[in-house]
Amino acid sequence: MNISELNWFKSSYSSAQGDDCVEVAVTEQGVHVRDSKDAMCTPFAVSRDGWSRFLDFLAGC
Repeated sequence: MNISELNWFKSSYSSAQGDDCVEVAVTEQGVHVRDSKDAMCTPFAVSRDGWSRFLDFLAGC
């Protein structure tokens, strides 16, 4: 699947002006992450299990 075809969701912590934006797109293969304010920064992907562990880590902070 092409990155531009993914269904991206903006973080609820992003500012209302849209200038601080982390977006994720969930697929069967994993979770894709991008910084939408920096078009030169390549999105990356992690496994669903890796993403779940990351969220668990954040919840414990």
